Amino acid sequence: MPPELLLISSSRCHPHGYLDHCEDRLQQLFDGIGEVLFVPYARPAGCSHAEYTGMARKRFAKMGIGIKGASECDDPARAATEAEGVFIGGGNTFVLLRDMYDNGLVDVLRERIAEGMPYAGTSAGSNVAGMSIGTSNDMPIVHPPSFAAIGAVPFNINPHYPREKPDPKHKGETRDDRIREFHFFNPQPVVALHEDGMLRIDGDQIELIGDRQALIFRQGEKAEEVPPGPMPAELLAGD
Repeated sequence: MPPELLLISSSRCHPHGYLDHCEDRLQQLFDGIGEVLFVPYARPAGCSHAEYTGMARKRFAKMGIGIKGASECDDPARAATEAEGVFIGGGNTFVLLRDMYDNGLVDVLRERIAEGMPYAGTSAGSNVAGMSIGTSNDMPIVHPPSFAAIGAVPFNINPHYPREKPDPKHKGETRDDRIREFHFFNPQPVVALHEDGMLRIDGDQIELIGDRQALIFRQGEKAEEVPPGPMPAELLAGD
């Protein structure tokens, strides 16, 4: 089966509540699936695994989908092996990836996604679907054993890309500057998504969903603005 992913920039978009703006797309991705494995390791604002899992469980129940929390499982890697689908929430990407490695999830998820298991992530959960977490916006508050992530797609995600141009009085680095710095050492493209942006990947097809364009940053090239709709096929070919 071809890989199926929904990579969401943000779990909340003004004025909507948690996952409201992407509910229809999540239901399409997980159509026919009764229970999804939820990975709460990113722990937004330091909430507990139980609190985060409870929030996801309550929201997915509105869609008629059950949630099994990875932190509730004695063997999270086995749970991922047996899961019909996986959803990874946002928070701190470094904490998320560290705990994914600690619980043996990185390789298992890579294999399951390649086999066609539906995968959705928001923010940090989208970051870890890419080649590395080198384009996360988060503070590196812990040390994962590697920045290498699942690699379900041959590019990196940069979520929460700002809609507005930087204040000209601001003299610090811009988001574009930081992505250019990343490309000094790393060759893979970076797809920057605004808050409402999502990538729907179905086999060799990739679609941008949302109200605004995404930006594709490639090493040594000017950023390319891409409107909602089909995305360049070479992104999935790794070119």
